[in-house]
Amino acid sequence: MWIERLDASHALAYRELMLEAYDCHPQAFTSSVRERAAMPLSWWESRLTGKLDVVLGAFEAGRLAGIVGLAFESREKARHKATLFGLYVSAPHCRRGAGRQLLQAALAEAQSRPELKLIQLTVTAGNDAALNLYRRCGFIQFGQEPMAVRVGEDYFDKLHLWREL
Repeated sequence: MWIERLDASHALAYRELMLEAYDCHPQAFTSSVRERAAMPLSWWESRLTGKLDVVLGAFEAGRLAGIVGLAFESREKARHKATLFGLYVSAPHCRRGAGRQLLQAALAEAQSRPELKLIQLTVTAGNDAALNLYRRCGFIQFGQEPMAVRVGEDYFDKLHLWREL
């Protein structure tokens, strides 16, 4: 397995994997599969080529197996922060270290930018596997947002975590 930064040439594979993520784990993402499936390919390409986002992919046998993103702040007073988003590994590749490799690659990318001082993220309460991974990598919870995501009639809290670089 190897990790590399995604670009516009990966847009179809990125779209496919994210739609899978939204469908399989709707409580983990604020976006829904329905609203993201309606987005044109150019929208997905722009996610991979924008100046304020970096999306990394884990590849195995030439196929995209996992993803993670970093969003950087454009506002002057917040440029010291990045937000980790969209960590997802497809089921056949879970429990093989891909999530940790992606997270470590995202941390390395953030640490290569001297202006960054911290990374923040949210994780759905009850997603113990993800929460444990984040904690092992040095993230600390600083808050909880009640009813942050609604899926059907169910509501899910989001835990807010951060890590100093």
